[in-house]
Amino acid sequence: MDTLEKQALTDHLRDLRNSLIRSLVAVCIGFGVSYYFVQGIGEWFLRPLYEVLPEGSQLIFTSYQEAFFFI
Repeated sequence: MDTLEKQALTDHLRDLRNSLIRSLVAVCIGFGVSYYFVQGIGEWFLRPLYEVLPEGSQLIFTSYQEAFFFI
């Protein structure tokens, strides 16, 4: 425990700000990558359901927001 350094409050706030910025950038990059592949992800996610549906049937969305997930 003697190896820990004491930091001023401004140093802690600076570290917190840097961590929040890095996290926000990582989330934005992850969102961008997943948005680019949304069609493939949706097809992969719904493939087991399509395999068990009867021939000629289709999926029905029961609320407005459900359809936006896999457009």
